[in-house]
Amino acid sequence: MMSIFTGLNINASGLALERLKLDTISTNIANVNTHQTENGEAYRKKTVDFSESLKNVQTNTANMQPNKMSFGVKVNRIVEDQTENVSYDPTNPNADDEGYVALSNVNTADEMVAMIQALRTYEANASSLEANKLILRKALEISKD
Repeated sequence: MMSIFTGLNINASGLALERLKLDTISTNIANVNTHQTENGEAYRKKTVDFSESLKNVQTNTANMQPNKMSFGVKVNRIVEDQTENVSYDPTNPNADDEGYVALSNVNTADEMVAMIQALRTYEANASSLEANKLILRKALEISKD
């Protein structure tokens, strides 16, 4: 059964997801030139893995089977891209025996596109949240009369 706050909770989960995506993207961009992290490897691009948040709800049907209802999104994990990016530079102190240096696998242009997409999705969620609040406000006004 849905409560009057379910829509607000769905919007809130979407806003939180997009904020995490923006944080992850900005971390990727900040580390685009990081060729060696504390573990000795080049920085690897990170992405957010998420899915729909489903919950069992009881229905009033004759068979009493629980149905699944969406309650927004949930973050499963932050995924590290394992794609390797190497460059030949035998003069670099971080080069391997063959003269190759491991570079960050972050593509700034791709990250900027992802950032714009996350920002637009965040804005759409914020607009939806405002519309939801307006509907609830109007419902309260109707109930007063």
